[in-house]
Amino acid sequence: MSFSSETKIEIAQRRFGKECCLRAAAYGVACFARYFDSRGIVVQTELEEVAAYARRIFKVCGVLGTIVEKPRPNGIMYEFAVKDECEVEKLHALFGTTGREVNLQIDPQLLKCSSCVSAFVGSAFLCSGTIADPHKGYSFEILSPRLNLSKDLEALLAEHEFAPSRTRRKGVYVVYVKASGHVEDLLTFIGAFTSSMKVMDEKAVRAVRNQLNRLTNCETNNMKKRIDTNMAYIKAIRYLEQQDALEALSEPLRQAARLRCEYPDASLAELAEKFDPPISKPGLAHRLKKLETIAADLQKRTTHTEDGENND
Repeated sequence: MSFSSETKIEIAQRRFGKECCLRAAAYGVACFARYFDSRGIVVQTELEEVAAYARRIFKVCGVLGTIVEKPRPNGIMYEFAVKDECEVEKLHALFGTTGREVNLQIDPQLLKCSSCVSAFVGSAFLCSGTIADPHKGYSFEILSPRLNLSKDLEALLAEHEFAPSRTRRKGVYVVYVKASGHVEDLLTFIGAFTSSMKVMDEKAVRAVRNQLNRLTNCETNNMKKRIDTNMAYIKAIRYLEQQDALEALSEPLRQAARLRCEYPDASLAELAEKFDPPISKPGLAHRLKKLETIAADLQKRTTHTEDGENND
């Protein structure tokens, strides 16, 4: 399975705790579907998980769709569609559209918060995005035949400081992010934490590879262990940022989160010295563990919230 498919499957497992974010996720699917107009919407994908994600998101929003499997010589194509006249009416009522819009553009009123933007971009990537294997390079892309929609997406990503660019390739508009650091941050932003970690790990491995001739196996193993531990803390911190939960924490925890992200390669001892005044290594370890625990608890509550809505 390709890295791009693995990333999409990870995003397709996302759960949303707020109604506005669920609608934003559905809106992202609609905007980057094969078509979204008075006929309804159709999404075509090679991944069953992506089609199931689209059906689940729309169902929670009160719009029922269907999934059809279409065999092809190189595999099955999964098609999610909302075509029933009654459901199409609900679909357009959900987004405040008519289906007769000449130019499809992103309605900022449907993106209420940062998490809404995350949900929207994640869905857009599921429908028409791709990402390069980090072993080969760094490139995150979302394609669309619609110029104004691509312009709006580029502006949206730029507003969140992901440094996007836009080009045209074979008659299709491509919004892309190339810098490895921005690709990492964008993957974390849209909920692909594991994929983001793989990009980080590949960068770390490349950096370590340049030093292997002067490092012993013991030193290499210690460095890898430190990197894995540091990335686990950063993953938890990024999740808290995404959920707008970081600012509610105490100043010591916020300071630990800020410095951990600012110095991702520093050891605990090195990082502890950067505090003003410096703190003990065990004290810093306690703060980082606390951040990790808070993130895990928040993720459990968020998943429980959406599961409750699905049951309703």
